Amino acid sequence: MNLHEFQAKHLLAKRGVALPADAVCGTAEQARTAAAKLLADGATRFVVKAQIHAGGRGKGTFQNGYRGGVKLGTTADEAFDFAKAMLGNVLVTNQTGAAGRRVGKVLVAVAPNIRKELYVAVLLDRGLACPVIMASTEGGMDIEEVAAKTPEKIIKEAVDPMLGFQAFQGRKLASALGLRDDLMGQAAKLFAGLYRTWWECDASLIEINPLCLVADADGKESLLAVDAKMTLDDNGLFRHPDIQAMRDLAEESPLEVEASQFSLNYIKLEGTIACLVNGAGLAMATMDIIKHYGGEPANFLDVGGGASVEQVTVAFKIIMKDPNVRAILVNIFGGIMDCDVIAQGIVVAVKETGLKLPLVVRLEGNNVQAGRQRLASSGLTIISGDSMADAAQKVVKAVAV
Repeated sequence: MNLHEFQAKHLLAKRGVALPADAVCGTAEQARTAAAKLLADGATRFVVKAQIHAGGRGKGTFQNGYRGGVKLGTTADEAFDFAKAMLGNVLVTNQTGAAGRRVGKVLVAVAPNIRKELYVAVLLDRGLACPVIMASTEGGMDIEEVAAKTPEKIIKEAVDPMLGFQAFQGRKLASALGLRDDLMGQAAKLFAGLYRTWWECDASLIEINPLCLVADADGKESLLAVDAKMTLDDNGLFRHPDIQAMRDLAEESPLEVEASQFSLNYIKLEGTIACLVNGAGLAMATMDIIKHYGGEPANFLDVGGGASVEQVTVAFKIIMKDPNVRAILVNIFGGIMDCDVIAQGIVVAVKETGLKLPLVVRLEGNNVQAGRQRLASSGLTIISGDSMADAAQKVVKAVAV
């Protein structure tokens, strides 16, 4: 589950991470009031930021032609104008795709005097099997670009999950970033709060880009987390009803939301061949082999290891709501899964939906003979795949006809 920037900052602030003063606003008038308060409290300028689950907002363009989802201003009336131009309109960035995302809220925050931009993130390193804090002096850039061009500028510090983040690790990271004296102490505290947020909220990623070295009116320097991206592990959400309540369904595909209500893992893609598979690894392999034979997958859909007839039926209905789908490939390897249950679900789903699209089914494993017999005796037009490669070739051929 992804969070908006303002939601991530709320969780970080509760755990001692230093942030610029801000206010989330749902109307242009609220944005004017928020900016007026920030200016009255001593700010000389502010930033108005569109709140969507995507990066690249500053360089994005709204579908109505308005440019930029991040705007700097110095008067309350400017805040009103910026918010009015953004709210209710669709922002397209390099991460949203052509469809873009509709802006429902903006964040009005103090725009500090930035001396230097840094980068810091906490994530799970599956190779090391432990959390890692990753930092770089190259803030404000995509970390993938830094990794490709100047990998030596990425600093990694592994954290023992039993011991937790230690103070010396914070000082070590601060030193590597060139922070000294009072800034070293500030950085160590900020890193500790960042890790604590990651750990306590069951996050999979927290990214601060940029983490800024800023100066106040007297020239005194301090560290502020100017931006924040946070992704949570769905499997841990049951422990956090308060965070679960932050879920913004408007930011998610309606089909993906519907699938999640039936414990189905569905992600819509841009192709024409729908996939229904059990197991994430097999689902990825299925998408790969479709592309290998010249097709394009329309979705990732993992029904899990113990799907019921109802779930299989719902999965078919979700697939058929995608107007781009021209054929369906069912690829099941029954370990825990009973192939006959899948076959029963297929028969029910095809009859309920009146499916007219080509349907290729490959079943293998637990109770496979019963499953194949059920499909054969159903009277339905189903193309059987003898292997994964055979099924992929047949479904790609069916789309090409």
